[in-house]
Amino acid sequence: MIRNRTAIIALLTALNFINYLDRYIVAAVLPPLREELLLSPTEGGLLATVFLLGYFVTSPIFGSLGDRMSRKRLIAAGVFVWSAATICSGLATDFWTLVTARAFVGIGEASYATLAPTIIDDITPPEKKGKALAIFFLATPLGSALGYVLGGQIQAHWGWREAFFVGGGPGILLAFTVLLIDEPVRKVHDVVKSSIAATIGTLMRIPLYRRAVLGYCAHTGAIGAFSHWAPTFLVDRYSGASIASEAGKAALASASFLFGTVTVVAGAIGTFLGGYLSDRSVRGLPSVDPSAGHEDLANRVAANAQLRVCMIGVAIAAPMTALAFFMPSQALFFTCAGIAEVGLFMSTAPINAIMLRTAPAFLRASAMAVGIFMIHLLGDLWSPTVLGMLQETLPITLAMMLLPVGFAIATYIWFPRRSEAT
Repeated sequence: MIRNRTAIIALLTALNFINYLDRYIVAAVLPPLREELLLSPTEGGLLATVFLLGYFVTSPIFGSLGDRMSRKRLIAAGVFVWSAATICSGLATDFWTLVTARAFVGIGEASYATLAPTIIDDITPPEKKGKALAIFFLATPLGSALGYVLGGQIQAHWGWREAFFVGGGPGILLAFTVLLIDEPVRKVHDVVKSSIAATIGTLMRIPLYRRAVLGYCAHTGAIGAFSHWAPTFLVDRYSGASIASEAGKAALASASFLFGTVTVVAGAIGTFLGGYLSDRSVRGLPSVDPSAGHEDLANRVAANAQLRVCMIGVAIAAPMTALAFFMPSQALFFTCAGIAEVGLFMSTAPINAIMLRTAPAFLRASAMAVGIFMIHLLGDLWSPTVLGMLQETLPITLAMMLLPVGFAIATYIWFPRRSEAT
């Protein structure tokens, strides 16, 4: 059995790395994939939408199950399903077989993304939760970046199908390792027996939780469309080559590699900076004895302080993304985009800590699940498709201006309200 806290966090972080690698391979190979399967820009955007449909529809189910039964078994099943479905994506023969595979990738990832952070939360002391979640979510930029790099390089040398085969293999091998985790025992509360709809209602009536989730919806919608279309934007804006040509394939591989590299560096800086600032924002707050009945107030004060970190990050990202899309060269684009990504990833650790902190302890798996459900329902479920539709009537540069608007909305929603911390 795996009982060491560091070993458990390392294993879950490694799987989160593979999670995001599998998720973003499709963005790296999207142009040749569309070329072979004859997909329109709207259908290219729908590949992200159907993935997220499977992801967000099933996340509340896994959250409810995770509050009642073994989380490690649900996680292991999810890892196996998403990895097998990634391999099946490479076997697709048309739009419908591909979207079916992507939907099952979403279902598998929903189990993992919902439940893995709750295990880390259970085994980590309060003063170290920000750092632990920052380590776990560091896999987001690193895995996403490798998805771009690996997908771009493999499709350039062997083809887009092979990229999915390589991406799905490691998860198949590692899925069963999760069963070795010595899962922390939690006290089951009667509230978890209520319906999913009632649980969502209970959580969304918590003001700080609700505002954290709504801001995350705007953040996720914009960043989801950005990540899905970025390699395509770079080829269209700066190369001018047909994707069917050797020059076009080389340009796509180069764009995916550069975008992945910038995401690794900026994402790592932003994630660690956000985790550090998240822990620092609550370090000076007075400690509260839970037995005295003031734990809820302490959580609200801490969550409000952490929300300020999230707000600062998106306030940086909004103007920098707007500038990036109009830069005359790739070098200037990546300079602006890199600064924006630092700001975007600053919110990764604190926003997840806030969702866990503001929910009752016996509903934390459900709190993660409801958060995932809402950010995709109101966020990136639709944004890649909407951006694809805009490209059919507008130049891609103007279409991309939808994204900084989303970051500006998140800035407003996340701006701290003193009244919610008292």
